[in-house]
Amino acid sequence: MTSGADLVVFPELAVSGYPPEDLILKNHFVEDCMAEVKRIANALPIGATYIIGCPWGEDDQGSRQNMPFNAAIIVHDGQIQKVYRKMLLPNYGVFDEKRVFAAGKAPLVIGVAGRRVSVQICEDSWQIDQGPCAELTDASPDLIVNLSASPYSRNKSDERQSILGKVTRHLICPLLYCNLVGGQDELIFDGASLVLDANGNPMARARQFEEDLLVVELPAKPSIPSQRIEPSAKDLPEVYTAMKLGLRDYVNKNQFTKVVVALSGGVDSALVGVLAVDALGADRVVGITMPSQYSSMGTLRDARQVAENTGIQLHEVAIEELFNGYLQELSPHWGDRKSGTTEENLQARIRGNIIMAFSNTFGWLVLTTGNKSEIAVGYCTLYGDMAGGFAVIKDVPKTLVWELCRWRNQQDAAPIIPPTTIERPPSAELRPNQKDADSLPPYPILDAILERYVELDLSLDEIVAAGFDTAMVQRIIHLVDTNEYKRRQAAPGIKITPKAFGRDRRLPITNAYQDQ
Repeated sequence: MTSGADLVVFPELAVSGYPPEDLILKNHFVEDCMAEVKRIANALPIGATYIIGCPWGEDDQGSRQNMPFNAAIIVHDGQIQKVYRKMLLPNYGVFDEKRVFAAGKAPLVIGVAGRRVSVQICEDSWQIDQGPCAELTDASPDLIVNLSASPYSRNKSDERQSILGKVTRHLICPLLYCNLVGGQDELIFDGASLVLDANGNPMARARQFEEDLLVVELPAKPSIPSQRIEPSAKDLPEVYTAMKLGLRDYVNKNQFTKVVVALSGGVDSALVGVLAVDALGADRVVGITMPSQYSSMGTLRDARQVAENTGIQLHEVAIEELFNGYLQELSPHWGDRKSGTTEENLQARIRGNIIMAFSNTFGWLVLTTGNKSEIAVGYCTLYGDMAGGFAVIKDVPKTLVWELCRWRNQQDAAPIIPPTTIERPPSAELRPNQKDADSLPPYPILDAILERYVELDLSLDEIVAAGFDTAMVQRIIHLVDTNEYKRRQAAPGIKITPKAFGRDRRLPITNAYQDQ
């Protein structure tokens, strides 16, 4: 396993998984993690030094603490030699480490094969003016080893290399960065562990989105030739691969045998269906199409075509009679009124009931199909199209949905997603001749506003100054703010942007503040 290595490094909290959240508040959980790392230490081959990420409940004197530490355990010849406790605890974005961990008080430098190795954990190496990097400025380590659990988002790998390069230049030594890989609820850890030389240049990089064993030889001199460098994926294939990993791990780790997708004939459900097949295989994906009196022949044809192209089983359940039955029972209670949103949402909720009935009967996981643009402005129905267990494209803006569909179609000899699905003007088909554009700005404009308001936290005035219509921006901000209650009830979904709803962006539902 060690390939003759002097030093073997595992990621941050490899024993417990990341983020362990409030499991850390259970004393017996931390005790079990500590017992497990001791068992692992006893089973490891002798000769090498191992660094293993694990929660640790003891301080330097071996006394039990009220709050445990995010720790790196140094093992040699079957024994725990040292414990480094993470000094800088991130408390922003998806990170809540100060809530469950105590901060370590001192850096740690160990000797490995005649070299002075600074052991650091994730955030420790993202700051050079505090923590171990600041305290070791005059210590002249020969190597930095960083155990990390750094979640994926678009362009994150470039950001990591830039930040870690500043650390190598600051301490004038190479850095070995070991990152977690796999899906954990909404988060995806993309691996791509790397080694940088003292100038911040990459010497070696592991595979992205796959478990990998990266073996690197570090000569005594700081000038080190490149060894194995796996190429980073381009943007669209990187996003698509990340989503496949997140979906596959969520399904498999939670022990679902199959998933079910409501195929409407629209672009969102087509992307979710194809992604599911690519992640799990056609035998583990089921489609359901639920046409109404407002469904066009084109969307029904495209839903059937997606099922045929992917090889999945497709159930067809018409909802017109069910819808009419609801209206017959409910209309006497409503009095004389025009039909409207209630009737539209009723159709979505009938479909939600049907797909959940399949889920209950067969134990399938329902994949919801709403994109970030719709969820941002509330263009979705509670207990309808929002019903389900995992929201695959929850953090994917509509414009990116189209890009991913076009990219995926280029990967095969013939398009797997019908071109008419991509080219057709988006519609919920809940009333005659309905189009998304009747209720929302064109998606390129909507997504540009949402990026500025949701991800960049820009104010109304700042967004308008970028060239957008004031009334339109005010309306979009109002929709985003007033639909927080819907998003709070949405299924968990894969994070791919720097700021996703749920883990990243958490606002009160009861909120009188208006950015107008």
